[in-house]
Amino acid sequence: MEQVEIPTYFLCPISLQIMKDPVTLSTGITYDRESIEQWLFAGKHGTCPVTRQPLPDDAELTPNHTLRRLIQAWCTVNASDGIERFPTPKPPVNKTQIALLLDEAKKPLAQMSSLRKLRVIISESERNKRCVESTSGLVDFLASIVVKSSSSRGDEIDGESTAACDEALNLLHTLQISEQGLLNIISKHGNFIESLTTILQQSSYQSRANAISLLKSLTGVVEASKLSSLEQELFDEVVQVIRDQNSCHATKAALHVLAVVCPLGRNRIKAIGAGAVPVLVEMLLEESERRVCELALVVLDRLCGCAEGRAELVRHPAGIAVVSKKIFRVSEAASERAVRVLASVSRYAATAGVLQEMLQVRAVSKLCLVVRGECGEKTKEKAREILRLHSSVWRSSPCLSPQFLALYPSN
Repeated sequence: MEQVEIPTYFLCPISLQIMKDPVTLSTGITYDRESIEQWLFAGKHGTCPVTRQPLPDDAELTPNHTLRRLIQAWCTVNASDGIERFPTPKPPVNKTQIALLLDEAKKPLAQMSSLRKLRVIISESERNKRCVESTSGLVDFLASIVVKSSSSRGDEIDGESTAACDEALNLLHTLQISEQGLLNIISKHGNFIESLTTILQQSSYQSRANAISLLKSLTGVVEASKLSSLEQELFDEVVQVIRDQNSCHATKAALHVLAVVCPLGRNRIKAIGAGAVPVLVEMLLEESERRVCELALVVLDRLCGCAEGRAELVRHPAGIAVVSKKIFRVSEAASERAVRVLASVSRYAATAGVLQEMLQVRAVSKLCLVVRGECGEKTKEKAREILRLHSSVWRSSPCLSPQFLALYPSN
């Protein structure tokens, strides 16, 4: 059987697939709705992909009913050749429909069913997701469910309330709330971060994953003064997420949270008190995923900025070894962070035992390679600084690499 030739004007310019729901932009170009919504909303592009003409923020996607009927008719004619006819697409929701559903969700007996309907609507398209988030009062209502449920979790367990909280949390995570939306949540619910801490302590795996993802988003927009006074319990739970390693996404989110908040106030001490350093070292022993390693080394660099963090690193039997091992094995960014960690240790925690360990685990040899390798100039200078600082101790070792002797000849 010969392959059926598809008319070119049936194909979406983005996906190059037959359009199921063709829509036309103001530029006159027609796209499949799913593809153009991904381009405009998820990709945050502000131009027509074909003409490159700028589009308004509220660009209209006009359904091309004539083209859709032509495509459906063509699919029917060619059904014997294996071409399936696409069903007539459901019209996208509007804010009036969402507002009515929000009113229903405020009724206790209809809350769960309404929240589930919202989840289905959001999953259908990027446009629906955008419409739901922009509906006045909806994000605030979801946040209020989370705050109310988490504040009562120490009391008698209410299964319905917990289920509603988990559903609301899932919706907030799925919506990928805008920066302004996140700021509005914090403005109206000042204890929202504390509520997420409670959820991390008591909820199911999925809700904990959603909570840590939301926490990551919030730390990117909340002012530093608020982040500098976070409670110890939050650090305990964030470190526990890293320790559990139930999902790469949750682990990255938890590492990102620590990387952002640890330089502020006494947060480093709190993270160290939660056991962050040994957890990071043990994770790096087994972890090979590039971004996870980079984030873990960023956090270690932050924590080694204080005496307690450095003490924890050198106390761990594999601390110095795993940091030096990551040099040249992950990425240039990871190598830079690993050298920074070794620089902090060698400058402020360089006991005789530590210096001997750096020789034994070949950290010194790695530093010599950094100086001669293709690293950034700042990283090379850090390595040179370490080598200069302890050259008198390391020079006498028989296991020292030839590179070091070449760099620092005898006087």
